[in-house]
Amino acid sequence: MTDTLHRGFAHSRAQFQQLAEDALALARTLGAGEAGVEVSEGVGLSVSVRKGEVENVERNRDKSLGITVYVGKRRGNASTSDFSRAALEQTVRAAHDIARFTAEDPAAGLPDVEDLAFGAAAERDLDLYHAWPIVAGQAVEIAQRCEAAALETDRRITNSDGAGVSAQQSHFFMANSRGFRGGYASSRHSISVAPIASEPANSAHGGGDMQRDAWYSSMRSADDLAAPEAVGRYAAERALSRLRARKVATAEVPVLFESSLAAGLIGALVQATSGGALYRKSSFLLDSLGKPVLAPHLDLHEDPHIPRGKGSAPFDDEGVVTRAREVVKGGVLQGYFLSSYSARKLGMRTTGHAGGSQNLLLTSRLTRPGDDLDAMLKKLDRGLFVIELMGQGVNPVTGDYSRGAAGFWVEGGRIAHPVHEVTIAGNLKQMLQGIVAVGADAYTSGAKTTGSILVERMKLAGS
Repeated sequence: MTDTLHRGFAHSRAQFQQLAEDALALARTLGAGEAGVEVSEGVGLSVSVRKGEVENVERNRDKSLGITVYVGKRRGNASTSDFSRAALEQTVRAAHDIARFTAEDPAAGLPDVEDLAFGAAAERDLDLYHAWPIVAGQAVEIAQRCEAAALETDRRITNSDGAGVSAQQSHFFMANSRGFRGGYASSRHSISVAPIASEPANSAHGGGDMQRDAWYSSMRSADDLAAPEAVGRYAAERALSRLRARKVATAEVPVLFESSLAAGLIGALVQATSGGALYRKSSFLLDSLGKPVLAPHLDLHEDPHIPRGKGSAPFDDEGVVTRAREVVKGGVLQGYFLSSYSARKLGMRTTGHAGGSQNLLLTSRLTRPGDDLDAMLKKLDRGLFVIELMGQGVNPVTGDYSRGAAGFWVEGGRIAHPVHEVTIAGNLKQMLQGIVAVGADAYTSGAKTTGSILVERMKLAGS
């Protein structure tokens, strides 16, 4: 990554590298055994409009230098947003002082040298940086187009919670006393809107109903964003589809999670198989390595090197090299998500996941190319199709799952009517192994990609 790429930034990679080297030298002078430094900068523009009027225009520019110092097995950390020599010295000294008086931790320390990314592995270009040279006026106009398209979709779109456009870019450089050096720039841009649909109180359907929904497009490159009009129309159609929602009777039924929500189930699996939860014994999947955690027809693949991927990275937050792998194969867990620290606590080796998972793809060996949403509704046959979840009713220790939901009741494989004010409940361990189908309607939410997911049976609490 050359300095010429950093247009729009106040600092270059060369400046960041010099700051990192200076901080490491200061730590050595103070007698630190080891140290790691990260220097970063972020800039961006965010605008929001509501009913055509500008509500907010925000510009952000922030910078930070953080240093972690090790004195034996004692760890200290300090950070600053001031890059002056005096502030740098003060920050390094603060980290060193904290380390001197912190209790020893046998698992503390930098990653092992053999796990770090060096040379080509550290410099791998994953095409993550695409600056969007947009000014506030242009961003406002895009947001207005998006909201206008939503409002013009149908006369029943009567209001809006607003539309927004965000353009964000950042870069960083990391270095440690074991020889690792690396950093890169990245960007993320988005368009979003939240229209409100309502029916007149005197309508033939009784009226007075009001429903809100939202949609967005988020990409590394603005060229890959959906058209603002398309985002607006789809958000409006979603809000309209929810009018005349009603409760349903309490029952135990199959539940189909819309693809945009289904990634949350993968997220629950990741959390339960991550080092922090495992060494604290606060996971419903303790000691699950080599054991079934998903239905036997399911595979979970991880690829941190997808160009422009939202979870792509040549190395993790510690500088450990990242690698593609099968996390789950035929339903059986092949590997955890471990940082150097959590790996040592478990007596294992880091998997390069300080900072989380990287581009996960859930697939089913039963999925056919024609398994679109209509096909998945036919597989559901009779039950609940969920398009919104509310609340945080998930117990990571027991796996107990209970969340408010909205969506559609399905009869005979077809949508019968919208549903609201219901709760779906189950246990994640059974839910993950009770996945009977994954759709071909793949959707990427953050760093996770999956089609719609059909869970065999869940409790539905309604009227």
